[in-house]
Order: sequence, then C-alpha cells, then structure tokens
Amino acid sequence: MSKRKKIVNEKKLTIRYLLCTVYLIIMTVLFVSAYTQYQKYMDVPHLQDTTSTKDYAYVEISKMSEKFAYIEEKNIGIHYIIEKEDTGMWHTYLIAIDELEYNKYKDIIDYTYGRREKEPKSIKVYGYPVVINDKIKELAINNLKNFVPKENEVVITKDNFNNYLTNSYLDTTKSREDVFDPLLTANYLALALIIILFIITLLGKESVFINVTKRKERR
Repeated sequence: MSKRKKIVNEKKLTIRYLLCTVYLIIMTVLFVSAYTQYQKYMDVPHLQDTTSTKDYAYVEISKMSEKFAYIEEKNIGIHYIIEKEDTGMWHTYLIAIDELEYNKYKDIIDYTYGRREKEPKSIKVYGYPVVINDKIKELAINNLKNFVPKENEVVITKDNFNNYLTNSYLDTTKSREDVFDPLLTANYLALALIIILFIITLLGKESVFINVTKRKERR
C-alpha cells in the first residue's frame, strides 16, 4: 500500500468517525425531542384541569350514584361520582356511561348505597368533557341531595353550580381520537433517516458525502 493511499484511507476513516459522532448527536437530540412530544401527547389531564372539550381527560371513581339523567337515543346515563384524594378530601363530578357497561361500575354503586360491605377498588375512567346543558344541570341540582350525605350537603344553585361540579361532565363513551402531529411525525422520519445513515457509515460503507468527494477528486 502506497503512502498516498494509506493517507487517503486514514482520511476516509477519520471522516467516517466524525460522521458517526455527528449522527449520534443528532439522533440523541431527535430522540429526546420525539420522546418529550410523545409524553406530552400521552399525559392525560384530570377533568378539572381541562381547558377545552377536545382535551382527553380522566377522573377516578371511589363512589358512584345510580343514573339521575338518561339520554335515550344514545343509551347514556349521567351519574354523580365521588373522587377521594389521598388526603381524605373528596370531590363530586358528573360522568356519562354507556348503560350497557353498568356492570363495570355495579360494585362501586352497590357500595355507595350500602348494598355491599367490602369497599371495591376505585376505577379510573377516561373520556372527553361535554358542556352541561341547562336540562342536565337542573336534574343534577334537584337530585344531588339523594346522593350527597346531609352532613356534607351544600346548597347548589345554577349560580354556583360550576364552582362545585364544574361546567362539564366526562363522557366515557367517547374513545380517544388520534390526532395527527406533523412535528412528531417529522421527528420520527428524521430519526429513521439518521439511524439508516449511521448504520451505513458504521458498517464501513462510503457515505454520500464521501462518494461526492470521490467524484470530485476523479474530475
């Protein structure tokens, strides 16, 4: 091997190492960015923390009433639920369920009304907020006394309704919608491209950059 050829090969090897290093840095940045965006998408806020009816949210059910309102055309029942915090504090919310799934909540409902002694595990449910209309609001106000114990009962009117029960109920019959995120998609595509280039370079194949350099040298 001539001295000139040896120098050229060492130069190519150095370029490959540099390219691999650059690819690794870019891959790390893209991976962290993609993971951060994905986590942001996967993090589901609590119903109380939603800012839009497009926000997929959750509540955790510790106690639950029988339905106090019914939407016949959709077979949806509206129920009160109590969510209990670790501190012992509790909050009342409204949720809508498919009445065909009533058995999923039956143990908690029975426990709430004293028809069952053993306390069941709480259930975390997901869905989308739906703004409460006047008819459901009126039914909720009139029936709340049948659910909340007298010692904890608060006089709720249309004026203070949102302060105690929020302005929306959680519709658990709605599945999460897949939202196209162009930035996240671009991140994945760029990451895939860089990984391919990294593998080609790592395996000793001449990169696009080197091939371009060689063609220029031949000229």
